[in-house]
Amino acid sequence: MSLHKLSVKAVIFDMDGVITNTMPDHYRAWVKILKKEGVAVTHHDIYSREGQRGIHSVEEMFKKYKRSFTNEIAARILKDKEEYFKKIVKTRFVPGARKFLKNLYRRNFKLALVTGTSRHELHQILPDSIYQLFSIVVTGNDVKDGKPHPEPYLKALKKLRIRAIEAVVIENAPFGIQSAKHAGLRCLALETSLPKKYLKRADFIFPSIKNLNQNVRFVLKEDKR
Repeated sequence: MSLHKLSVKAVIFDMDGVITNTMPDHYRAWVKILKKEGVAVTHHDIYSREGQRGIHSVEEMFKKYKRSFTNEIAARILKDKEEYFKKIVKTRFVPGARKFLKNLYRRNFKLALVTGTSRHELHQILPDSIYQLFSIVVTGNDVKDGKPHPEPYLKALKKLRIRAIEAVVIENAPFGIQSAKHAGLRCLALETSLPKKYLKRADFIFPSIKNLNQNVRFVLKEDKR
């Protein structure tokens, strides 16, 4: 018997740290580009801001390290970071993610992807065999306000044409969890990037997809309308 039973129509996934693991490449790119600006960032600086729009990340880190910030500086940094990231990125899947996705798809759950990654980067990272499992995709290009603002998940619900109670989100980062909760969604968190102490706003926290799968039973919610 599963520990938690979830009756839903849709499962909404973050990408990095939930399906793929390209955060090490993002981190490497941020460190290299920001070092040129005299900003020495930490692992926590980058991983705690996962899912946030890039310009907001730059602004916050420049403020933290008392550097002068302008939109022109941010635009240059983001352009350089994106170009370097695209050169070094390697698609690595979180263990168990592909099997988990395909199983939910076969069982007729609607699957959605909500990521701060840009659409052209997304197609470079995610193979078509996985991308096509999602009925809707919301990228960083599709929203004005990224995570932790609720807009990305509210947009996903609108596209899915379901209510928040009919879905659950799987996240791995504090801003993503905040975004989901502000949108009224239940959220399961994975400790793939950060430890439990940073994920406490989630409804449940699991060390891995395997552990989540062992402790959560997904039941397809019938449409009574």
